[in-house]
Amino acid sequence: MTEFELTLAHRVLDCAEFAIWYKPSGVGMHSEQHDGMVVLASRLAQCDYWPVHRLDQGTSGLLILAKSAPAAARFGEMFAAHQVQKFYVAVAFGKPKQKQGWVKGDMAAARNGNYKLLTTQENPAVSYLLSQALQAEDLPAGCRAYLIKPWTGKTHQIRVALKSFAVPIAGDTRYGGAAADRLQLHAFALQFDYLGQSYDVSVLPQQGQWLLHPAMLDLLSTTWALPAQLNWPCYQKPRSI
Repeated sequence: MTEFELTLAHRVLDCAEFAIWYKPSGVGMHSEQHDGMVVLASRLAQCDYWPVHRLDQGTSGLLILAKSAPAAARFGEMFAAHQVQKFYVAVAFGKPKQKQGWVKGDMAAARNGNYKLLTTQENPAVSYLLSQALQAEDLPAGCRAYLIKPWTGKTHQIRVALKSFAVPIAGDTRYGGAAADRLQLHAFALQFDYLGQSYDVSVLPQQGQWLLHPAMLDLLSTTWALPAQLNWPCYQKPRSI
């Protein structure tokens, strides 16, 4: 992915205090060997941006960028208070341990930059997963779509959650996913209130052989089109003993 592939057309929403961009898969958040998403978006929009959350380099989808330090601080408080709802979609192959349910547990660093899910819950990563089988003549057996709502935002949280369900995300070479042209994980939707106004934003994936399959796009345009309106369970943090 080069900077020439990111254009102003990737800016999904532009407001006075923040913007929401579509981050392509393959673009990092920060500049390393190549310019990162914050630098590229700032250059295109001709303004300074402050990141308020992050997406893995392989993950595509919605990214909020603040236009000032105070706005970034306000979003930081909102994320800390779980006032920003995030919804991700993924494609994986195989039979999951559960077709839907909670994934909760502390996360710890493992070898080679990986993370693992623990059974303890002192400061747990928390996600809820829904899933639906994808069926078409040109789809391999066991192809399944996942809709994930994370309550926390820990590194590799969703990727480790799917691995814990015995279905690592397709294209996730780090966690043993089936071969694919990219990590088949997409930040699909955001819902939050900011300064008295409600925002409910979603964007379809633009890359990914399984994310772009007609069966997946149909699911995202119908049953899962408004994920914030689905009947999600409430998470209650365990009381300290």
